[in-house]
Amino acid sequence: MAGQFAGDFRFVPGAELVGVAARDARRAEAFAAEHKVGQAFGSYRELLESDIDVVYVANTHPQHRDVALAAIAAGKAVLVEKAFTATYAGAQEVVAAAEKAGVFVMEAMWTRFLPAVAAAREVVAWGRIGDVLGVSGDLCAYRDYDPTDRLWSPELGGGAVLDLGVYLVSLAQAFLGTSRSVHCVGRYAPNGVESQASMSIGYASGATAALTCGFDVHGAGRLTVHATKGWIEIQPRFHHPTTISVHRAGVLPRVIEAKPMGRGYVHEIVEVNDCLRAGATQSETMPLCDTLEVMKVLSECLSQLGRPQREAELGL
Repeated sequence: MAGQFAGDFRFVPGAELVGVAARDARRAEAFAAEHKVGQAFGSYRELLESDIDVVYVANTHPQHRDVALAAIAAGKAVLVEKAFTATYAGAQEVVAAAEKAGVFVMEAMWTRFLPAVAAAREVVAWGRIGDVLGVSGDLCAYRDYDPTDRLWSPELGGGAVLDLGVYLVSLAQAFLGTSRSVHCVGRYAPNGVESQASMSIGYASGATAALTCGFDVHGAGRLTVHATKGWIEIQPRFHHPTTISVHRAGVLPRVIEAKPMGRGYVHEIVEVNDCLRAGATQSETMPLCDTLEVMKVLSECLSQLGRPQREAELGL
């Protein structure tokens, strides 16, 4: 993710990637050379003590909390890769620290900022499809089982829920709001990590969501928003969308094309810049209350799967 993110900086005016840190100095130096980054730090602490303005946290899920907390303590604005943390409690810690310090923090749920998703939300806001009462979707990305790979490692927060389910739960939350019930079932890899999960979520509004993610199957990657007068389909694969189709009863479908810039990470980088220039401490499109709601649902899913997570203690 860090490599893909770094590549999109060339499309963002007024932003510069100036430093990279890793706990292995050689890895930081190799990344800096590949992406033409000026400074390479052999520890996270060195980077946090530099004059860098914004820190993008892109290590494994259980490590996000400690790096984000250290960045906040250093007065740095922070963009934290999704899933935001490994646990709901960890997310609460980061949000509380950010609010107390008055420091900007945002989850790097880049999909929310893509033009196609923004178009879908505008259609809903205009009332074109009536009252939204449901979201259904799937996100499956087949991966050969390898217990040494981060995606399958229980210690590194592996499994389908935090890597793939987060996309589904976040977009469902964007359209449906606060959850009131969560039911999750799944399949497991030989080491006990969930290879697939299906989530049924009820919301305070009465809306529902049916969501499926998995590493052991293939899938279209569809996401549909269901409403009283029609529906919106965010065309596959919905987390890299360029097109949505709007369907209303008795009306021919309308297709809206809205392509992203670069790989799509441009739009969240622009959002961070705009927020900081405006003096905001969080994004209206990806507010911290939404991040907490998403982490609450994900943590409940993991608990029901018998896979409660914990945050890593990095000692920063």
